[in-house]
Parts: sequence; structure tokens; C-alpha cells
Amino acid sequence: MSQTLLYLSRAEVKALGITPREAREAVLAAFREHAQGLNRSLPKTSLDLGPGHGFQAMTAASRADDVATLKWVAMAPVAAGSTVPGINALICVSDYDSGLPLAVLDGDEVTLVRTAAMSAAAASRLAPAEARTIGFVGCGLQAHAHLDAFLDLIPGLATVLAMSRSRSSAEGLAAAAAERGLATKVMDDADALLAASDIVVSMVPGAPGLVPFLDARRLQASSFASAVDIGRSWIPEALPAFDVLATDSLAQSKAPYDVHSQPVDTVRFQTDLAALSAEEAVLSGPRRAMFCFRGAALADLAMASLVLRKARASGIGTRLPR
Repeated sequence: MSQTLLYLSRAEVKALGITPREAREAVLAAFREHAQGLNRSLPKTSLDLGPGHGFQAMTAASRADDVATLKWVAMAPVAAGSTVPGINALICVSDYDSGLPLAVLDGDEVTLVRTAAMSAAAASRLAPAEARTIGFVGCGLQAHAHLDAFLDLIPGLATVLAMSRSRSSAEGLAAAAAERGLATKVMDDADALLAASDIVVSMVPGAPGLVPFLDARRLQASSFASAVDIGRSWIPEALPAFDVLATDSLAQSKAPYDVHSQPVDTVRFQTDLAALSAEEAVLSGPRRAMFCFRGAALADLAMASLVLRKARASGIGTRLPR
């Protein structure tokens, strides 16, 4: 029996230098393997205590990677501009065959990278190939991770539009994009941002009194939206304007969610990442496509397995007694 656990802090996970491409390919591989029956997962379980407040558990196991994982996530509302994290996570990793615990990983950095990788994985199948402008609605840490992920996926992106409830965070994202040679604009008009963007990433946190304000009808005829915010910022009545609606797991979600975290009744998801990852060809023709997701345990498993392999190879991490 193993007498130690490998622990990796957030700084140590970050020090592994996982690239956006590595993360995207790991996520796509996990969902392809799911389609082949090589891994299993349970839908996310959630204890909702209020808008933006709750606890979640996500479980998966992979014969291909020989590990099983559990991610524990805590969420709490934070004020605009606050430096206090609104999401905190840990990931436990066990051996697939023996069940022996192998590692405990800080889940914040893993979640940050894997969420952007999931958006990029979906975009690799659904986004316009010639996209030039990407708009961000919500400009916190996830926006920066998504900027990295989409620039790796679509190097031709030239313009970043930024909009946030905190203007300083929008300006911070714009500055980061400008440092990478992109044209930038901080915006206050959601309709104008949607109309000007080939790709939109919405990351609006849950909050009391939130009213949906993103209108899918304002998007270009050929465009892609990733709703990291599970769809809460999108007007439900306008969602039929999307030609394709995809999610991470149809077993977990049947429709986007409203401001009360309840499934909307205006549309249903048509496909998920397991189906999309099995398709080598990108869907062709002009269309509005949305990828709206709660976060799937398979993506966390894929990232945890990648983190563990790289940590072992590089000797990063701390051995703790059990």
C-alpha cells in the first residue's frame, strides 16, 4: 500500500507549463475515448445554496489513463473587482485498478486551463475557420485563459473586444491582448459587441438580480459563442437563433440554463463533445453555433492525468504521508 500522496499546489501545477494545445488535445482525447467506451463519468452533482453559491462534485474513471478522479468545487459570490476567488477546487486522483490514492491537486489552475480548453475543443469543430474578432463578456481570469486558448487555436485572430461589469478588468484584458499585438476595444454595448464578433465568450457570474442581456439574434450569420456562464447571460427567447446548440455532456445537461440555474424551455441541446470530438471534419457552411456547458468530469480527469504525468516526469510536487 502506498504510504505517500503527491500534492501539487496551484503554483506547482502552473509551473508544469501545460500549453493550450496540450490541454485542448487532452480534452478532445478524453471525449473520443468516452465515445469508444474507454472511460466513464457521472453527471455533476450540485448543492445550490443561492445565486453563485454552492458546492459541486465531479467523478470520472478512465481505463485508458488508469486513473479515477474526483473534483470538489466550492463557489461563493464575490463583489465586482474583488481579488477574493469566487471558486475554489481540489482534485483527488486514485489508481484505476487498485483504488489506491495517488495525488491531490489544487483544482483552481486545473479548472482554469481545462475550461478554456473545453471552449477551444468545441470551437475547433464549430467556430468559423476565418474568425478575426473575438469578444469577451466578462473579463476575469477565465477570459485571460480563453484568450490564450483561442489564439493558439486560431492564430489569425486580430481583434479583441472586452466588456465587463468591472471596467478595470475589461481594460486589463485589453491590455494583455494589446501586448500580444492585437487590436482592442473596451465596450459597454452588448449588442454592438455581438454584432462585431466572430467568436463570443460569455463569463457572467451568477448574482442576485441578474437579468439576461445577450441576444443571439444580434450575432453574425456565421459565428460561435461559448457560454462558460452556462447560458445565464443569454436571453432565453432569443436562443432559437442558434443553428447548432452543443454542450459538454448530454447526459448532464439538456438545455442552457437561466439566471436561476434552471434549464430553459426555449431550446434543447443537439450534440455534445463526445460526438463532436469523434468528428474529424469541421462543420461547414454559415451558421450560428453555441457551446454552453457546466463543466464535465471527463475534462477534469483528462487534465489531472496530464498534470500527474508531467509532474512525475519533472519531479514537481510534494510527497505527503498518508
